[in-house]
Amino acid sequence: MRELYQRLPLLEERLGFRFRDPGLLVRALTHRSYAAEKKLGPRADNERLEFLGDAVLSAVISHLLYERFPGHSEGDLSRMRAWLVREKRLAALAEKLGLPEFILVSRGEDRCGGTRKASILAGALEAVIGAIYLDGGYERVFECLRRLFGRLIPQASRGLSADYRSRLQELTQARFRETPLYRVVSEEGPPHAPRFEVEVAVGGRVLARGRGASKKEAAQEAARRALALLSKELEEEHEA
Repeated sequence: MRELYQRLPLLEERLGFRFRDPGLLVRALTHRSYAAEKKLGPRADNERLEFLGDAVLSAVISHLLYERFPGHSEGDLSRMRAWLVREKRLAALAEKLGLPEFILVSRGEDRCGGTRKASILAGALEAVIGAIYLDGGYERVFECLRRLFGRLIPQASRGLSADYRSRLQELTQARFRETPLYRVVSEEGPPHAPRFEVEVAVGGRVLARGRGASKKEAAQEAARRALALLSKELEEEHEA
């Protein structure tokens, strides 16, 4: 751990934040397996900071999305936020910061590649965010996250198209108690540039078809059209 303290300035430089209390950052980097192995005592790991950091991250990302997408609804903003803070994306940002070089895990966890696991990386990043918030306050953590997510925020609208299938499933399960079924209807074009057509059905009723360069893309388009159809039907029912 003494070695970690010596290397902290490098991580602080990457974060763009200098800790008044370096112990907070060390705790943020301490996985529960290491704390247990070294018998550091209760609450010496990063789980409480991870809890706090998760809430801070959600607040800051919500703020950034609110500013960047003034014309979008609360539901759209929620889906974009979910796309931004998913575990895989947080793990990639942790990798970019070089967190695997700093996270403390037990010897057993280390042999299993623990510092490269998405769950450990994402948790450590959230814990670091919590530590920055405690040490520097909301304005400082806001600026750190603005820089860290700067290139991703403009891309957050991808979270809307990526979520059509799950939104359709939520709707059909609530309304019909059925799960959508997807079927490839056709495949055309050369191997290097195929085009797929996929249909989606619920309870034996075909709701829509979609086309795309991949089966996944075609299914997303089918789900988007099905959602539009069902939304229109619901509106007509309410007006009747």
